[in-house]
Amino acid sequence: MFVPVTGLPRASLARVLEELGSTLLDVVCGDVERAGDVGDVVIHDPLDEPELPSRALVFGVGLHDPADLARVVTQLGRHDAVGLVVRAPVVPDEGLVAAAREAGVTVLSFARGASWSHLAGMLRSLIAESRGPDGADAHTVGRIRSGDLFAVANAIAALLDAPVTIEDRNSRLLAFSSRQEEADHSRVQTILGRQVPEHYTRILEERGVFQSIYRSDRPVFVAPLPEQVDPSLPPELPRAAIAVRAGDEILGTIWVVVPEPLDEERGEALYEASKLVAMHMVWQRADADMERRLRAELLSTALEDGPGAREAVRRLGLKDEPAVVLALNVVGSAAEPPLPAQLATERKRLADAFAIHLSAAHPRAAAALIGDVAFGVLPLPQHRHHNREDAEERAAWIASEFLARVGSRLRPLIGVGSLAADSSALAQSRSGAERALRVLRSGADGRQVARLDDVHVEALLIELADLVPRGDIPSGAVARIVAYDKEHQTSLAETLRAWLDAFGDVAVASAAMYVHSNTFRYRLRRAAEVGRLDLGDPGARLSAMVQLRLMSIRSAPDG
Repeated sequence: MFVPVTGLPRASLARVLEELGSTLLDVVCGDVERAGDVGDVVIHDPLDEPELPSRALVFGVGLHDPADLARVVTQLGRHDAVGLVVRAPVVPDEGLVAAAREAGVTVLSFARGASWSHLAGMLRSLIAESRGPDGADAHTVGRIRSGDLFAVANAIAALLDAPVTIEDRNSRLLAFSSRQEEADHSRVQTILGRQVPEHYTRILEERGVFQSIYRSDRPVFVAPLPEQVDPSLPPELPRAAIAVRAGDEILGTIWVVVPEPLDEERGEALYEASKLVAMHMVWQRADADMERRLRAELLSTALEDGPGAREAVRRLGLKDEPAVVLALNVVGSAAEPPLPAQLATERKRLADAFAIHLSAAHPRAAAALIGDVAFGVLPLPQHRHHNREDAEERAAWIASEFLARVGSRLRPLIGVGSLAADSSALAQSRSGAERALRVLRSGADGRQVARLDDVHVEALLIELADLVPRGDIPSGAVARIVAYDKEHQTSLAETLRAWLDAFGDVAVASAAMYVHSNTFRYRLRRAAEVGRLDLGDPGARLSAMVQLRLMSIRSAPDG
């Protein structure tokens, strides 16, 4: 199977290579000029049948052997693919060169140490365009498209005759020019990791460089770092940097590798360029926010099963096929609760990453942040050898993979709903995902991913707790035991809960409480006496068990 990473408007492969330069991608074999437009970026999966969109640029993750490469290239040629990207180093043999020539597929090598997901993100930034209804660019400055910061970076590099990067306030790389091979090791690491190395930013902060850049509206010369992390590497090079501003707001920075401070003419050119970059960044942010809002509205409509649901499903690119709804939320630590702004920022970041992850798992997946919860619709067609449970387990596995990769200082949780047979059942799957997510938020067992089937009893108890007035629990025998514990600093309620959970097995229950079995039996008898509870009565046991469970739920963070 070939799984699309993201749907992209078309641009030529030659332009992709021109903008990214040789830092990330190199041509192994094939004719770049003949390749033409890129229609989509996809991941090659050797375990499933090929299903390529038109003019695909394929990520050959895990492909190394030249014979395998030649076979895949031939296969891609039959599907009108543009190119195949594989991890460097690649030494082409005659068979691979011949296969690429006959198939009309260009083989590219991708630099070691760089992330496939980062490459997909860069390609999306590079190729995506904002188009008006007539097909023209919505915002155009000269001949540069508003959404194309890579083209802006190359224009600045040509103007100043030096390699350029554009970064946000957190030193994350937004775009870079060609000629990065002329820069130093830190610049290469920045491009490979889409982030300025931590040791570099720390030194800049300690030297007050960022403060100087943010205080000035003109370029600031940054001398080479005196600290050399690896003496075997060439020395660090100096830079000129300028803040990118929108009014009083600092949006990011532009960094130019130069041997000496810029003269007045080149400094003025960089200052004017920073205004252009600011316009692009503001447009990108506005476009991204608008796209998020529209997608959230469509997805919310699709998941409510109202009169507009079918049209919303169509506009999201979903089909009337089996799918699972996933619900993602992030919670903070009770000991160190995050600030509301921090929580909101992290939810938005995880929602964006979640959308990319799901789109890598299936081309028609859709995800958006609705309120505080990011919902995802993951199509999972049932094959003859797959049943409903297999599909839901696969969705849970994909969710677990996401959490393993994403990294967060807070605690992300994902509830997995039941398999919806078609789009009309998405609302029911959403309800299941929300119920499973609520159980996870209660922190009952410490899990971060759960299917509704896995936590169905806990979900029912939480819903029961919603129905029972708080003053009604605890009551009767349990209320008397809890009151006794509070007055005498004992643990009779905990003892009763352990015995009920162990189904009356004293050995198991006493071990769970780390006490001797005789001590446990004494406490249990005392609990029965204090509460006037008949442990031989099934109804009394059930009442006590339900009340103790509901008390536990109400003491949890989400209770």
